[in-house]
Amino acid sequence: MSEGRSRPNDPDRRRRIVTATLDVIAEHGVAGTTHRRIAAAAAVPLGSVTYYFASLEELLTTAFTQLAEESSDAFRARLAGARDRAGARAAIIDIIAGSVWAEPRTLLLSYELYAFAARHRSVSSVMQGWMNNSRAALERFFDPLTTRALDALVEGIGIHNSIDPDPLDRDAITEIVNRITGD
Repeated sequence: MSEGRSRPNDPDRRRRIVTATLDVIAEHGVAGTTHRRIAAAAAVPLGSVTYYFASLEELLTTAFTQLAEESSDAFRARLAGARDRAGARAAIIDIIAGSVWAEPRTLLLSYELYAFAARHRSVSSVMQGWMNNSRAALERFFDPLTTRALDALVEGIGIHNSIDPDPLDRDAITEIVNRITGD
């Protein structure tokens, strides 16, 4: 390519920017997330970030939407293998105690999403969509009130375990899930 000619179109650039935004949020929090940090993390020119996203809030909303969709997909996939309530209970225990929810990066990003949504009402729909997806997967096996309790339990234990010096182990999580589901 000769001097002065532009690079070929990069069809993956927008997605890289969104993914890099989540990386920056995980490392610096929403408060420390800037266009420059995102551009550096995505290895794109600063102008590309503002070309694809009119504002930082739009970019954060898009990134949090991607996080919610990825987390919902993992949650749904784990519950999809359940054939009955016992299988659904085992899936919920795996989600809480295993890598679906308890992964440190996902927890950090979810903290940031909750705080951002609390201050930016337009993002609450992202949170509501995430909750609706989780509840829809759970409602195959449990009544609506139990479903809400289990959805809150998944996030609540994950959050508590991430900072508790004596986190709940799989046996304790199993006991709690069984109590809530009445089994």
